[in-house]
Amino acid sequence: MARGGHWGTAGSLLLGVWLPAVLCQTTAAPGNGQPKLRLAGYPRKHNEGRVEVFHQGEWGTICDDDFTLSTAHVLCRQLGFVSATGWSHGAKYGAGTGKIWLDNVVCGGAETSVERCHSRGWGNSDCTHDEDAGVACKDERLPGFNDSNLIEMQVDERRMEDVRLRPLSGAARLPITEGVVEVKYKEGWAHICNVGWTAKNSRVVCGMMGFPAEKPGDHFLQDPRSAEMSSHLQNLPGRPSTWGLIRSVACTGNEVHLSACAAQFVSANETALCVGGGPAAVRCVPGPQFAQTKSQKRRRTSPLVKARLKGGARVGEGRVEVLKGAAWGTVCDDRWNLQSASVVCRQLGFGSAIEAPTGARMGQGVGPVYMNEVQCRGDERSLWDCPHKAITSEDCQHMEDASVKCNVPYMAFDKTIRLSGGRSRLEGRVETVISMAAGTETWGLVCGDGWTMREARVVCRQLGLNFASSALQETWYWDSSNVTDMVMSGLKCTGDEMALSDCQRHRSVSCQRAGSQFSAGVICSDTASDLVLNAPLVEQTVYIEDRPLHLLYCAAEENCLSKSAAKANWPYGQRRLLRFSAQIHNIGHADFRPKLSRHSWVWHECHRHYHSMDIFTHYDLLTTNGTRVADGHKASFCLEDTECQEGVSKHYECANFGEQGITAGCWDLYRHDIDCQWIDITDVMPGNYILQVVINPNFEVAESDFSNNGMQCNLKYDGHRVWLHKCHLGDSLSPKTKTT
Repeated sequence: MARGGHWGTAGSLLLGVWLPAVLCQTTAAPGNGQPKLRLAGYPRKHNEGRVEVFHQGEWGTICDDDFTLSTAHVLCRQLGFVSATGWSHGAKYGAGTGKIWLDNVVCGGAETSVERCHSRGWGNSDCTHDEDAGVACKDERLPGFNDSNLIEMQVDERRMEDVRLRPLSGAARLPITEGVVEVKYKEGWAHICNVGWTAKNSRVVCGMMGFPAEKPGDHFLQDPRSAEMSSHLQNLPGRPSTWGLIRSVACTGNEVHLSACAAQFVSANETALCVGGGPAAVRCVPGPQFAQTKSQKRRRTSPLVKARLKGGARVGEGRVEVLKGAAWGTVCDDRWNLQSASVVCRQLGFGSAIEAPTGARMGQGVGPVYMNEVQCRGDERSLWDCPHKAITSEDCQHMEDASVKCNVPYMAFDKTIRLSGGRSRLEGRVETVISMAAGTETWGLVCGDGWTMREARVVCRQLGLNFASSALQETWYWDSSNVTDMVMSGLKCTGDEMALSDCQRHRSVSCQRAGSQFSAGVICSDTASDLVLNAPLVEQTVYIEDRPLHLLYCAAEENCLSKSAAKANWPYGQRRLLRFSAQIHNIGHADFRPKLSRHSWVWHECHRHYHSMDIFTHYDLLTTNGTRVADGHKASFCLEDTECQEGVSKHYECANFGEQGITAGCWDLYRHDIDCQWIDITDVMPGNYILQVVINPNFEVAESDFSNNGMQCNLKYDGHRVWLHKCHLGDSLSPKTKTT
């Protein structure tokens, strides 16, 4: 059958008239009849903007006549914030479009909805959009409010909801990079007529599928004479009359969703739907991390990308950090939107952005904040190519760090691993699929030997369960399935892999402790802590002390001195100590707690305190080629909240056998003058060295990011004094400029 005939007589779905989607921030559906609200306009932050109301299927604004702070309080609470800090008149955030739904709104301040306030009624206004009202809300969420407060794409629920690619051939390798475009509408799927289809349309579709670009020269897919297309048409499921059709789509190429493109839908009485054409199809180029061919995989060795994502739970999400010169820094969230977020996503080998989180939703960064008011079109190759402002510390703080969530290709990673025996879906014994020689799929266990938080983190990410909170080497209490064979052992992950199969492992299974009770298990969590060291403080507080031996008996008992101290003439003589303060911040979204409960802590009589972790930090002095010449360690005899950010309360205090930990948003200070806060350098010769400090070195406690747990400094020692310079976190400098 000719393609024109096939599509010209096909029945159609009544899709109606398309309304442009908008980029904005919207409340979750209240579920109690209250109208939806959103904050829109520019320039703004996530907690401020022009107020818009959704009524009778249309978004509209509120006039500023009679507007007061009491009205702003009601609106901010309805948006999920605790209160308002101010309001604006005269379209400060730009003039809206469409209806002005409310005018002369007067609220007492205690109303649960703007609907309950006095006004002229819906749609009754004598204002223009130059009088649109705005609010500034306190950046604190109401307890239990489910909205994530994101600047994201809002797609009209009556229009194109989702897009998928149907492969041109039956069996396709993952990820699926080419196929016919199918658009979800209500209970069915519709095709798009390929007459007039452009590469810009393909770019938008590929971005939604998780790919950074479309493949150039894919026009043969739109050719009615294409053998691939003809074969596909013959194999469409169901009768042709069951498929709807979108007559045309016209994208600029920078949209993040097909619903944001101008579209023309067929009407119910049309019969000639796509004369001389057929269904639109695309071919996409995968990012290097999803490469299928050797040539694509070689792209992994491309020049250093000057952007990265940190602190995210899943692939393709995280806090945006950019490289300037030799050091990494963050991006302020002022004017942060989906177009700018999409530039970052595509730059990193993902598709377009699905969300542009603000307000440090992926954790606060450290170091400089490089960019502010980034305004990308969406087609730039790098975030640095976008118009932006350089800023000072007065403009933005790290609580305003911008983040992204990117579209990523579907890889079915979650189908090759599962958890069994746990009390909830977030925990259990790890079981994985291994392909056998006969070509079958079979489930097996993972050996618990050497199983750490890094491997557990990969499992939780692979299952879409966010972060790992526990890594278990024994799971006898979860022995509930009939899977008993060990199929993986010797796993060593960095923690950043997309799947457990990407980690190093034994070629043949070798597990020291036999039996399914010694298989690996995990407990996953929605949030995690993230510890970082204040590197400048180390540089500011370093000094040398010659300490008499008679003051070091307790330190010797806790192995805080070098081995040669055992041969010293006690209590006479002295040890030379390299001292410094260590201020450790928790910049994550969960408290950092010791692995063991306090009833399992070890009492040390000499210092008369409990150790909640045997080794909390490692201190090393290295030669410039990495050879250790002296070391030290710090047990966590007192993890507590020394100070906290504004608005964060202390929860942990060591006095009276109290609970230990570091609250998210707080820091613990180990002063330079306490025992064991040093490296014994008595036997070290003068020269140039590297001082290295590593927090949580054995990965005992879960964190969202282990790569920032280390710090290094250049150290010069002349036999009498020391100088430190270039102190930095382990991943804060580019590989070419790190301390050597």
